[in-house]
Amino acid sequence: MKEYYLGLDLGGTKILTGLADSEGKIIARSRRDTEADLGEDKIIENMIATIEDVLEKTEVTKEQIITLGIGSPGPLDSKKGIIIENANLPWKNVPLVERMESALGIKTLLQNDANAAALGEKWFGAGKNVENMVYITISTGIGGGAIINKELFTGVNDNACEIGHTVIDPNGPLCGCGNHGCLEAFASGTSIGKRAREAAAAGQSKEMLELADNIVEDIDAVICAQAAHQGDQVAKDIFKNAGYHLGIGMGNVVNTFNTEMIILGGGVMKASDLFLDEAIKTMEDISLAGSLEMVTVKEAELGSDIGLKGAIAVAMEDRLVKND
Repeated sequence: MKEYYLGLDLGGTKILTGLADSEGKIIARSRRDTEADLGEDKIIENMIATIEDVLEKTEVTKEQIITLGIGSPGPLDSKKGIIIENANLPWKNVPLVERMESALGIKTLLQNDANAAALGEKWFGAGKNVENMVYITISTGIGGGAIINKELFTGVNDNACEIGHTVIDPNGPLCGCGNHGCLEAFASGTSIGKRAREAAAAGQSKEMLELADNIVEDIDAVICAQAAHQGDQVAKDIFKNAGYHLGIGMGNVVNTFNTEMIILGGGVMKASDLFLDEAIKTMEDISLAGSLEMVTVKEAELGSDIGLKGAIAVAMEDRLVKND
């Protein structure tokens, strides 16, 4: 009997599920709106519906599924299979693994989405040939995941590798977590957008204002990148500054993990030409020589599939480690 794996990428607005063969190749997928505003039961109903969709498309039976892997925003407890809470979903101590296993009869594993993405890049993306790597996602916020000796390192209770909340300047701006000067407060898409709005409001960038139809509140990191690509020096400087601070964070990763590879992903990387050189230069400036000579920096390869491939990697991790 052929063996298959399911991966489910759970987000605040969408649920994406894929059915993969024993090599991790996606052979069918299904997408539905999360409908988070309709509550916990509706979200789980939609998750189950996407699974039933891919099984129906392929005529694969539940008995042929070895494992379902779920990648979800946290905080969560992967060992207990519980989502503790979430800013974009009405979760509060939801025993998601228990509920999915009860409804489907399929062994289910739950993992933080940044950790899942790290696993995805390790097994299916840029990290295929390395045993030790750190994945950093630069998006609305900044998150991370570490692979040590080919296995995911999650810490004591799934809170390891919160790279976005390493403090790189205690006198820096306030971060959403309540601390000052976190990496996320300097280099995330949210912080880039904030700097861009401040610059436009101060009359420093006509280009950004024009791109936003003179509505300061509409200026975000995407508009800042457009202005920078059109030659706006203020927008360029905002990205260069973000790159400098990202480089400090990366240098700290090099000195802490002595890793073979740092993989950078997330939506902000679409504008990597505006900040990556500065980030790598700064990383090189502050990294210890012995660790620096061992590390390679790569851009993530999985693109928009990273959440789904990460969830599949969660489902397949034991098999992948054994077969490598």
